[in-house]
Amino acid sequence: MIRKSALALLIAATFSAPAVLANSINGVVKDPQGRPVANAEISVIGKNLKTITDSEGRFSLSGITANQVELHLSARRFGHQHQHLTLPAAGLQNVQLTLEPSPFEIIDISATPIHASITESALPVTVLAGDRLKMQQAATLGDTLKNEVGVHSNFYGGVTSSPIIRGLDGPRVLITQNGLDAGDASRVGPDHSVATEASTATQIEVLRGPATLFYGSGAIGGVVNIVDERVPTSSTPRAEWMSEWQSVNSEKLIAGSAVNGNDLFAVYVDGFYRDSINYKTADGHSDHASHEHDDSARVANTAATGKGGTIGGSLLLDNGFVGLSYGRLERKYGIPGHGSHGGHEHDGEGEEEVYADKQQDRFQLQSSLFFKNNFIRQVNSRFAYTDYQHAEIENGEIGTTFKNKSHEGRLELMHQPLFDWKGGLSLHYKYSDFVADGEEAFTPPSDTTMLALGWMSERHFGPVLLQLGARTERVTIKARDVKLPMLDVHAHDEHDHGHDEHHDYDITRIFDFNSRYNPYSLSAGLVWDFTPGYNIGVSLSRSERAPSAAELLSFGPHIGTNSYEIGSLFTLNAEEDGFVLNRNGFKTERATNLDLTFRKFSGDVGLVVNAFYNRVDNYYYQRFTGLFAEFEHEHGGDEHDHGHDGEHHGGHDVHEEADELPVYLYTNEDINLYGLEAQFVWQFLPAYRFLLQGDYIRAELRRGGELPRTPPLRLLSTLSYEGNVFDADITLARYFKQSKTAELEQATSGYTMLDASVSYRFNFAGQELVTYLKGQNLLDQRALVHTSFLKDDAPLPGRGIAIGLRGRF
Repeated sequence: MIRKSALALLIAATFSAPAVLANSINGVVKDPQGRPVANAEISVIGKNLKTITDSEGRFSLSGITANQVELHLSARRFGHQHQHLTLPAAGLQNVQLTLEPSPFEIIDISATPIHASITESALPVTVLAGDRLKMQQAATLGDTLKNEVGVHSNFYGGVTSSPIIRGLDGPRVLITQNGLDAGDASRVGPDHSVATEASTATQIEVLRGPATLFYGSGAIGGVVNIVDERVPTSSTPRAEWMSEWQSVNSEKLIAGSAVNGNDLFAVYVDGFYRDSINYKTADGHSDHASHEHDDSARVANTAATGKGGTIGGSLLLDNGFVGLSYGRLERKYGIPGHGSHGGHEHDGEGEEEVYADKQQDRFQLQSSLFFKNNFIRQVNSRFAYTDYQHAEIENGEIGTTFKNKSHEGRLELMHQPLFDWKGGLSLHYKYSDFVADGEEAFTPPSDTTMLALGWMSERHFGPVLLQLGARTERVTIKARDVKLPMLDVHAHDEHDHGHDEHHDYDITRIFDFNSRYNPYSLSAGLVWDFTPGYNIGVSLSRSERAPSAAELLSFGPHIGTNSYEIGSLFTLNAEEDGFVLNRNGFKTERATNLDLTFRKFSGDVGLVVNAFYNRVDNYYYQRFTGLFAEFEHEHGGDEHDHGHDGEHHGGHDVHEEADELPVYLYTNEDINLYGLEAQFVWQFLPAYRFLLQGDYIRAELRRGGELPRTPPLRLLSTLSYEGNVFDADITLARYFKQSKTAELEQATSGYTMLDASVSYRFNFAGQELVTYLKGQNLLDQRALVHTSFLKDDAPLPGRGIAIGLRGRF
């Protein structure tokens, strides 16, 4: 039988070098009181070597071929530590290492090729993992992350939502699955759901601020990376599962995953099923609802059913792994505010069925290989092919179909330390073929190609970690059959809101579009551990983003936002009072971002404070033109009104006449984004913990005025208890009134959310089981989310409970 070591040698032959003697390190990890730390992980930075301490805190590492090593130490409820050691020929014995307790749950992140955790990164990072992820997981990604500091949700009736990071979302916040683009249509509109699943994830990482060095210009506002084990890196047998039922929408969830294998192969499988009905509102009524049948109104078209599964396998080598996975995701979900426009139903009566039917197939190849005694010490590769589509169906008839076929690859070459600098090069390629077909296809078919070269490096200067990086890209956008179509627009008289100045336009031109951009990014950051348990982080970056195809080429009705969207390829001609081609070119978006971070992460009290300032030139956003477009839309053969009084787009409340939509034009403005984020943790007793956090964001046009849908000031506090078998917590969140609004945007009242949970751990039939009870919106508050496109039509769900059981073995 061929041993895996021989196979590893075959793959690594090109990089091989003469062997040298390997040494070992043996020692113990203790806390400051001299007590052993069990289950601590000790790894050698830049090597495929790691081990776990035993119950006495003892560890042993062997096979080390370098005379200078950097160890990384981590353990639950302890801060992370780097330890530099000089390794003599005889190795090191009885090494004494110390870990300081921490009130924060410090977790390593996989989103970057250079090692980092939430306390070791110049850029602010949040990681949701473990039991906390299981308790917070929701049907949508935005709702799963909505309580994380600096992150809000663009809540869309509970059926879709995307995270908003520091006031930015859409094409500026990249959603990735294991480091590669999710490949869906969620960046095009808020009514398009993200093609990921939180119930089978192991952790979700949020990089706040520009992460363009690693992911490209689409990450100018941040990254959300969903991590799972679909490409397993070890064959240690393990499995976990969960089931849950929620009262507010009768949602039923079953999910599970498992890993198994042997010394040579590892196999992974997972699956989930979700099903829910329309959810209840907080106070038993919503706009446009009657109460003839039930005192508890439900928001129409907010039911959803989803299922999916993944199978993956890896070849385990002495110097790494190579793996492949296939995943299938299917979901049907209602589209609230689409069709009946804010219609609500009671027990299913009087509802016009409008829903999306989504499928995605995804193949992913991933590998990580380590090499000894060569210039290249590690090679990481990720490749994905995604076939995505969803159809929007009204009363059984397909109205519009969205398709996105994409493939992406990233290769990272990490070198051996050069003058103590660690880092490497990244080659990144991504291609997307996006098609929208139907009566609400507001963008033409387009192809987007990105090719990039990146460099990143870091070095410790005593207690200071310096991080540098650069990236250059070439982005090409091509589109077929771009039209300047007929458009019937008019302005409203300011007093009687009547129609005047009607204009009919024929299709004046059909043409192909081909545009190329060369965005670049530069970044410098440092982390200064000025005393044990404290550090200061500073990050300064200059990033550019090419506009998306939707921002350039849109020209049509987008019912998901109740607007008529026109891209920046076109401009409003004041003399002709019509839309013509834009001859002024299309600039890249340029952002200069400064982040300052203070961290105290040891002892019983922890504190993290982030202050940021982001100056963005040529910011693409949708500006209301003051015009309205006639739009005839049929549902089952009957025409329906696509506008109503108080309709809003992006938080803009606009009085509309029948069969019309407000016209919004993508335009460039210079803006300033700045704000503050803070977390305070107090472990006042061994089992009791108090958390207080808040975030505040301002988004201003530099010429004066505000950007729409900016999240309000928010404060959140949690009191938690973690015992031997019982856990409990209670969370109080206050969302303040948002009165700093854009033109024609109405203010949103503040509200208070009270949530609580209790769980009980026990063992049964060889499994570690947890049964839990969660209460959400216990005050039954009627809450309108300012960042939602449907804030009046789809308020947050009312009071609800969730009962669940999860296990692992």
